[in-house]
Amino acid sequence: MSLAKVATLKQLSAFHTVARLGSISKAADALHLTQSAVSIQIGSIEKSVGTPLLVRTGRGVRLTEAGELLQGYAERVMALWNEMSESLDSFRGDFSGTLRVGAVATTEYWLPTLLVAFANENAKAKVKLHTGNRDEIVRSLASQEIDVAVMGNPPDELKPTSTRFARNPMGFLAAPTHPLMAERRLTMARLAQEPLLVRERGSGSRSTLTRLFKEAGLNLRIGSELASNEAIKQMCIAGFGPAYLSLHTCILEMKAGLLALLPLPRNVIEREWFVAHSPSAKHLPQVASAFERFLRLRGQMKINQLLELRESLPGTPLAARRPPSAPKA
Repeated sequence: MSLAKVATLKQLSAFHTVARLGSISKAADALHLTQSAVSIQIGSIEKSVGTPLLVRTGRGVRLTEAGELLQGYAERVMALWNEMSESLDSFRGDFSGTLRVGAVATTEYWLPTLLVAFANENAKAKVKLHTGNRDEIVRSLASQEIDVAVMGNPPDELKPTSTRFARNPMGFLAAPTHPLMAERRLTMARLAQEPLLVRERGSGSRSTLTRLFKEAGLNLRIGSELASNEAIKQMCIAGFGPAYLSLHTCILEMKAGLLALLPLPRNVIEREWFVAHSPSAKHLPQVASAFERFLRLRGQMKINQLLELRESLPGTPLAARRPPSAPKA
């Protein structure tokens, strides 16, 4: 008789737990059953299989050859069952746990608002946020210190598990009093003559900036290397030099007239935000899956609402601060 017709999921769960813990007493505790109840379940599935699955020893139990074979399948069946259960809980919004998010430093200007919105909608979920540069976040994801990562362009190894969810406008900025602001036909070649304020190696914006200059056949002249966007903004405001920043980080400074986009054709460069998880993760926690879905479906809308709120503050509208389009030939 086929095992599938006579064995039950409850029996398979009892066997799987005993095999995993190596003890009927420990399995009974884990399943909140009596030892005799667990023994009955094991006896029933052994009867269905038609051969012993466990051998009692002085310290617990060990698997027979048939038990080893069944345990391999039981592991997969129980994993799928738990995944299905968690997915349905997530679909109903009924889940708990800690959301471990890693994010590049630039997201600090908008991600907390989205995390609060997610937590408010999922009262049982807790949030743990770790920020760093792009390389640090990728390493944290690989070592499974975090479950999901929020970053700009992900490395190749993460692209299969990465999803775009929002736009990330980047641009070259400087203080309104900087000499480059007065140049009517500013070019990348002219910009390359100026010392730029840049992030440290390993950051996403540094990688993008290096690539932009390389593609233009120009050398990147570094004026100062700094480990935070805030430090770059303050030195840029003080007139030290231009900087390449996400516009999400400096909306208030632009509205206050402290920073402005350089009059460089096509200065606003549209990049994207991604959410990713490790390809090596066997099973993504349901709270992490729910957050990925939240970003995919509502991330851009939530960011837009935050930007609109900041745009409503007193100051010059940002649209009025856009650089001119490319000069006609």
